Amino acid sequence: MAAVARSLGLRLHALEVSRTNDFDMAFTAIRKEQVNAIVTLPDPVTNAAAGSIAEFAAKNRLSAIYHRIESIDAGGLMSYGPSYNDLFRRAAVYVDKILKGAKPADLPVEQPTKFEFIINLKAAKQIGLTIPPNILARADKVIR
Repeated sequence: MAAVARSLGLRLHALEVSRTNDFDMAFTAIRKEQVNAIVTLPDPVTNAAAGSIAEFAAKNRLSAIYHRIESIDAGGLMSYGPSYNDLFRRAAVYVDKILKGAKPADLPVEQPTKFEFIINLKAAKQIGLTIPPNILARADKVIR
């Protein structure tokens, strides 16, 4: 992410949180550094704080992109990440193979192949952001 930010001429502020209590400190740092956008990474701590992050982003008029659809359900602006429905379906195929006698150690490890891009226009309106039509056209789902 740092290399891409540099290539685009953007400054990246990486803030590590290891427990939900760390978010107050992270939110203070975001305000102090006058950050323009937030990107969350897959992590149980950020998953647990999805609502707080979305609320902070909305209150401070920040664009934010998350990795799970649950963050959109909590009021987040956008999410881009693996389709968990597809992952669960593929896990069921593995369970079927194991129940039919396949050894788990012989099954290959698979990476996600289906990703979803979801945009919440309610959240965009709340922070005064207009999503261009070409971006909306790329979304797998748009919440109005």
